[in-house]
Amino acid sequence: MWDFNIGKAVGAMLKTAPFIVFRMLVYLGIAVGYVLAVGIGAGIGYGVFSIGDSPGTGAFWGGLIGFGAVSAVLYWAREYLLYLVKAGHIAVLVEHMDGRELPGGKGQITYAQAIVKERFTEMSVLFGFDRLIMGILRRINRMVMSLANFLPIPGLQDLARWVNKILNVSLTYLDEIILAYNFRTKAENPWASGQAALILYVQNYKVMLKNAVFLLLLMYAATFVIFLICLAPAAAILAVFPGSLGGWSFIMALVFAWCFKLALIEPLAVAALMDVYFETIEGQTPNAEWDEKLTAASDKFRELKDKAAAALAPEPEAPPMSV
Repeated sequence: MWDFNIGKAVGAMLKTAPFIVFRMLVYLGIAVGYVLAVGIGAGIGYGVFSIGDSPGTGAFWGGLIGFGAVSAVLYWAREYLLYLVKAGHIAVLVEHMDGRELPGGKGQITYAQAIVKERFTEMSVLFGFDRLIMGILRRINRMVMSLANFLPIPGLQDLARWVNKILNVSLTYLDEIILAYNFRTKAENPWASGQAALILYVQNYKVMLKNAVFLLLLMYAATFVIFLICLAPAAAILAVFPGSLGGWSFIMALVFAWCFKLALIEPLAVAALMDVYFETIEGQTPNAEWDEKLTAASDKFRELKDKAAAALAPEPEAPPMSV
């Protein structure tokens, strides 16, 4: 069935417990921010519309504005979250898997940030790298994930589309595996390292995607259970605020479940898949044939290669100063 070892992944989580706590604080803070924004927005809307005869409508629109405001802030902060939270955790997971001793407490966070800054000096560079890798992975999915690879039975187009949707969602953390390779190789040229990691991935795509899909299904099953657990507390919290916010309890439970997924479940899946990737590519070298195929099929892969070549180019000499 699958090749990952959940027990080993849990062990990696325990070794990086300070980062798990950090993730919990960040993502639970986001969930609390949503609750407060919706509640306060609903309260203001309720108060404004209570002058008329539709305070319930005011509460709904006020809550919606509050929800949208927090979402806008998160969209603006997505580079920060990738740089300090996701990338930092991947960095210390790689260090643990390579047998290095990790600092405890807050020192682990500082240690991780130093590794990330060594590879990517600016947040915008890492964000651009991640977006480029995601685009290439989507193209790889379309290029090699035909129905024949998984379901060699004619007449199952609807099922094929469903399988491909699952594969597309699984790409949301496959890009983190490419980033992990970058940290492990300690490459001075992250673009060239990303190029090699992608070729190694596509050489082993059947193994990787099989495990990615299993992890995705387990991850969403766990998230659904957390959502059900969060329904009652979300309703109780929103009951404190004025107006009829019963419908918002469903959305807030989704937010809390999603935040728990990002803080706890997703890094567990990434650690499991990272271990499979490193074991699978052990002793392999990037295949030139796959390099040519990706170059021909993906403009984003060509862009990645151009960036890798540009990073290797020598600095232009300064023109001589005139006397």
